[in-house]
Amino acid sequence: MQIVIQTETKRKQKWLHYRLHKELWCWTFIAPQLALFLLFTVYPIVMSYVYAFFHWNGYGPLQDFVGFDNFKETLLDPIFWNAFRNSIVFMVCLVVIQVPLALLMALLLNANWLKGKVFYRTIYFLPVVTTTAVVGLVMRFAFGAYKGLVNEVLLRLGWIDRPVDWLGSIDTALGIVILVGIWKTFGMKLVYWLAGIQALPKELFEAARIDGASAWQLFRYLTIPLLLPVGSVIVLMSAVNALHVFDLVKTMTNGGPAFKTDMVDVYIYRYAFSGNGEARVGFASAAGVLYGIVVMLISIILGLFVKWTGGRKASGRL
Repeated sequence: MQIVIQTETKRKQKWLHYRLHKELWCWTFIAPQLALFLLFTVYPIVMSYVYAFFHWNGYGPLQDFVGFDNFKETLLDPIFWNAFRNSIVFMVCLVVIQVPLALLMALLLNANWLKGKVFYRTIYFLPVVTTTAVVGLVMRFAFGAYKGLVNEVLLRLGWIDRPVDWLGSIDTALGIVILVGIWKTFGMKLVYWLAGIQALPKELFEAARIDGASAWQLFRYLTIPLLLPVGSVIVLMSAVNALHVFDLVKTMTNGGPAFKTDMVDVYIYRYAFSGNGEARVGFASAAGVLYGIVVMLISIILGLFVKWTGGRKASGRL
């Protein structure tokens, strides 16, 4: 009996040694990525909350503690609320316009009768892999008031009589930025919808066609309900990504004209790395914390919607 117990103990020790040795190698490979994540992601997030309670210009020790003054000043700043409104408008427009258009295009590209599907998918996806800052610079020249590509084309077509300052007018600047934002990320939403459509059970559609269902009935009673969980995830990702549009706005308009295209990301950057006067890292951190809370709340609400749609599908109520 004692021999059996000793043998079992040795077996367990050997198994434990094997597991420790195996996990040690796993942690050895993970350690560099984990260190970089803690250094460049977790640490800046934690310190931004600390800086928000200080009047600090980014240099020297943290000495001038101001409590919630930075938060109060941010909430009372009309320029902050202007940037916040522009960010929400940008997000809503991208979700409301881009997501349905991407679904319709995905249905078209998934049609059996369409030729050259790979070519069209590549064309739509090219802007996604292009650097956003480069896109912003190119579009800045394309929509330029003089010698811009858009004005040249419209003048030749006779649609306008004189060049239009698209990015310099308060009436058109934000609309152009939204238009470029939709075009830039359209291909990604298209790929998501295509993946969802191609994963749909084909036997259900075949059975519905045999029963005499029309194309609209297939779309209304099968495609839309079955794609609702996928669509809710696409809406969630689109909304969260659209709330961070710093590189595009910075290179296209820098928040102008008259703060008409100013976004919260650009607002924070302007105070944290101000070229005019003293940088206010503490104030910018407070604005970033407030905006981060808003983004988190939006993510939670949309996440609950994603969970609800998934639950309805799982229970067979779609």
